[in-house]
Amino acid sequence: MTSELLSAPDNVNSIVCLGGGHGLFQTLRAARCLRFPEIKAIVTVADDGGSSGRIRRELGHIPPGDLRMALCALARDDDEGELWENVLQHRFGGTGALAGHAVGNLLISGLTDVLGSETEALDAVARLTRSYGRVIPMCPQPLDIEAEVAGLADDPRIMRMLRGQVAIATTPGEVRRVRLIPEQPAASPEALEAIANADLITLGPGSWFSSVIPHLLVPEIVEAISSARALRVVVLNLSNTQLETTGFSMERHIHMLLQHAPGLRVDRVLVDKASPIDSTDLTHLERAAASMGAMIVVDDVREYASDGLGTERHSPEKLAQSLVRLCQNR
Repeated sequence: MTSELLSAPDNVNSIVCLGGGHGLFQTLRAARCLRFPEIKAIVTVADDGGSSGRIRRELGHIPPGDLRMALCALARDDDEGELWENVLQHRFGGTGALAGHAVGNLLISGLTDVLGSETEALDAVARLTRSYGRVIPMCPQPLDIEAEVAGLADDPRIMRMLRGQVAIATTPGEVRRVRLIPEQPAASPEALEAIANADLITLGPGSWFSSVIPHLLVPEIVEAISSARALRVVVLNLSNTQLETTGFSMERHIHMLLQHAPGLRVDRVLVDKASPIDSTDLTHLERAAASMGAMIVVDDVREYASDGLGTERHSPEKLAQSLVRLCQNR
């Protein structure tokens, strides 16, 4: 289905979206709606589950799953583009060696072997799908995430260490802090160049500890965002029901960003108007946002089902419209 085409703001040529998984997919679909001349996706590289985990263990490649999702989000919105999106997302069934593998993951991995570069492989797939943008790994090497988690022992004061994106994203405990292994990795040069040249930067939504915060554990990326000339927007999640952030207030989401990257500077924090937040919560959220130089913007960005019930997803069209307003009112 072709997304509604909106007009990109005149003062924005380049948008850079940071994240991973389904949250980044929705943000990139919003960017696709606006037909920015340049769209860049900067994607986390710490996935260790499913097809991606098998590929990184067997081949030593950057896990391709989140990269594949970003490529699909930016595929041409016509019949041919939809065909390629479906092919890239298709997973093999059965019980053999290919069971569970996504076609796109295998294609990216094969091209990486042939071309000798993950970045060149992603660019090749982007040409195949006639992509509206470019997908860039956050770092040029696969990473691991390790988390300090409370609530997994009888004594709530005892902290346990969990390693791996899947383990962290599904833990019933309370994540207190995460770190990358290796620590303070180098960023992809292409990612730093994209951030420096951007007119608009988005961070989030997505799994906070496994898709959003990992970007802020790369010092070069934090420095690049904080010094960028772009309008920098944090897009908050629509709920706090994900296992790794169950019960987190919106204010705490912001505090987690600052805890992991005290020097982070952004301009706006985007909150859905249907989020469960009262005037007191909003005051606390505004104070937290001000700590990184940002203002709170409340807008309608939630996707609603045909029965009128709100979903846990951002609407690409509504998010696109909100980004236009943010740029126009800068």
